[in-house]
Amino acid sequence: MGGQDDSASEVLRYFGRQLALFRSRAGLTQTELGRLTGYSESSVAAFEHARRIPQPDFVDRADELLDAGGVLKAGKEFVEQARYPPFFRDFAKLEVDAVSLCSYENQVLPGLLQTEEYARALFRMRVPSLKDEDIEQHVAVRIQRQALLHRDPLPTLGFVVEEAVLRRPLGGPDVLKRQLKWLVQCAQLRNVEIQVLPTVVAEHAGVAGPMVVLETPEHRQLAYVEVQDQSILIAKPEQVSVLSQRYGIIRAQALTPWESTSLIEQLAGDL
Repeated sequence: MGGQDDSASEVLRYFGRQLALFRSRAGLTQTELGRLTGYSESSVAAFEHARRIPQPDFVDRADELLDAGGVLKAGKEFVEQARYPPFFRDFAKLEVDAVSLCSYENQVLPGLLQTEEYARALFRMRVPSLKDEDIEQHVAVRIQRQALLHRDPLPTLGFVVEEAVLRRPLGGPDVLKRQLKWLVQCAQLRNVEIQVLPTVVAEHAGVAGPMVVLETPEHRQLAYVEVQDQSILIAKPEQVSVLSQRYGIIRAQALTPWESTSLIEQLAGDL
């Protein structure tokens, strides 16, 4: 669990003890519970000893099979939050229910648009290095976040990405090629708009760095900025307004969605 903070570790340890207690009460071994839930014995053991974060489907199935009366399910929200690093946790709660989300990125592609292998390449580059099992956990969580693209009701999602990001072969040319092709597919979703900000622009409203502007179901406007594993969730209307203005100008300075898709297709074809 390499990157877990103390509070997340406590949540997982508590869940693991509850799981082991209900399993023992039901007279099942780890092997038997694993077989009934579709997981291996080693996975069940890892859940009980807080070495891995259980998937939501496992929590639901285990609660029913062990007749836990909703006790395990009740902890699912807290277990889910333990998947995220502390600096991202508050934003993750908001992202899942967002009515709209607008993102500007200048270093890597937004997590909501990353392929599994592109995300894996990014986590393999982390310094200090992550353990293989932690990398896979981070990748799985990032891909799960992408359910937002197809959530009902559909959110309105806008992304502006620097051209340099689309040319940077993180993970190698083949990984980038497949990532670019995936971007083209995402751009076809009617609730998703992807724009590219050309490197040659002479004026740039995004020089202060990446940002996300989000609208909650209560129509509250929030903003989020992140750098070097540090983050700020911005709620003051006057500060959110400034970032919204910047994002609007960034969009105007970028290529149109149709021009952007053509450029992405061209870059993929060149690889």
